[in-house]
Amino acid sequence: MTPRRAQRAPSPTWPGALALALALSACATPAPPERSTSGRFAAIAELGERRESVSGRFTVEVRGALQSIELATPVGTTVARIEIEPGRASATGPQMQTTTGPDADDLVLRAIGWRLPVAGLPDWIEGRPAPQRPARTEREGNRISLIEQDGWTIRIQEVSATTERPRRLLLERPGNGIDPAVSVRLIVDEPAS
Repeated sequence: MTPRRAQRAPSPTWPGALALALALSACATPAPPERSTSGRFAAIAELGERRESVSGRFTVEVRGALQSIELATPVGTTVARIEIEPGRASATGPQMQTTTGPDADDLVLRAIGWRLPVAGLPDWIEGRPAPQRPARTEREGNRISLIEQDGWTIRIQEVSATTERPRRLLLERPGNGIDPAVSVRLIVDEPAS
């Protein structure tokens, strides 16, 4: 059954849902992560005259097909954890019950009524489109500088001199009169030496 999208103004709790959606992407396992990325985020959503923002820290961990995104306040208190495995996604946080769905994007749509950058995030922060979904890319030299996928435009604004991976990213999705325009800035931490 396809969720109905009613025309409505954003609820007062949607900044937390925005943070939750950014967190959507994985499943915890006892094995150590194959890849772990952390950093800071700042998100702004605008619909008409209404503007909401949220910021904090994020961690993305990838273990094979299992992925997790954890969002925290700027001082490190966990706000939400989203886990995704093939065919299933779940989200938990201190202020909410566990929510599950068939995939991360559908889970966000059900939770707050519009989509946020979830399913592609683990690949986008690596500077590549998510596999097996249509995407358009632009290159600067030998690296991807722009990705358009799942309705999002991902601009890689800075690359780390140490890792040669994206360091600063801007993710944008236009509004449509019902859903807000969303802008998410990510700054990826440099690896510890």
